[in-house]
Amino acid sequence: MEEQKKILVLCGGKFAFKALQLLAYEKFLCGIGIGKGNERIVDAFEQESQDNGMAFKSFPNKKSMESMKEWINEIQPDYIFSISFPFLIPEDVLAYGSEKFINFHPAQLPEYRGPMPIFEVLRNQEKETAVSVHFMDSKFDEGNIIFKDIVPIDIDDTYGKLTVKLSERMAHVVLNTANMVQYANKIPNTPQEKENAYYFEKPDFSDTYINWKKMSAQEITALINACNPWNIGADATFQGEQIKIIAASVRDEPHNGLAAGMIVSIAQDQCLNVACSDDKQITIEIISTEEGIMTSKQLNTQKFLIGTQFN
Repeated sequence: MEEQKKILVLCGGKFAFKALQLLAYEKFLCGIGIGKGNERIVDAFEQESQDNGMAFKSFPNKKSMESMKEWINEIQPDYIFSISFPFLIPEDVLAYGSEKFINFHPAQLPEYRGPMPIFEVLRNQEKETAVSVHFMDSKFDEGNIIFKDIVPIDIDDTYGKLTVKLSERMAHVVLNTANMVQYANKIPNTPQEKENAYYFEKPDFSDTYINWKKMSAQEITALINACNPWNIGADATFQGEQIKIIAASVRDEPHNGLAAGMIVSIAQDQCLNVACSDDKQITIEIISTEEGIMTSKQLNTQKFLIGTQFN
């Protein structure tokens, strides 16, 4: 019987947890390296590694990456899998072995390169995303594609919901890849199509801010979903106060030319109906203000009056 391949996993935190569980159960996992994780997650991964006799190392910053080459050489894994590891792997580490480093990217490649593709696919209202499996090279998300596993996006998916869905799918894709490298002498792969490539930087305030004058009702609700929960919600301004809209839905009714961002009406359940640039409305259901996170019912209705405006 062929000896079981040893797989070392580099990860960025709990997103990889389900995949680690499956690899450990199937006796593939020989070690875990975690980058930038919070102390609670790092401690939990270290304890789990100790309990199961696996190697463990934390890489809290780029400087700590200088010790990765020696650590990998000590463990001598057959393959190194990367799942949302936050740092670029140095070339001297990649030199450990040709086609030994495999990354699992939670979006289509090469169209959605970058650190937060889940935000981007939701903001862009994509109907599907993917787990893209590819060999790693000296640049982020640019190595040859091994295969892609397509994941549908539901209309009510938020960043949180889609992250959970992708984490669960990722676990099975990672295990399938482990089984493939166990028996394959040569792993088929193809270069990425450079003409379709785009790298998205980590979103900043300008990416999460609602532009009422330019964005349609559908675009606004897509942005709100893309910001929930990692940014608490999409950013907006109301009467000089910075707020976040956490949950909203499209109300397919015209507002007959009212200014975009204006409160058109207040429903019986106290939800706010707000005009958008495309003569449709959104219904705001949950909002975060200086007073806290609350449903529309709990808002101070003396402030949110018909005719007042979000900016």
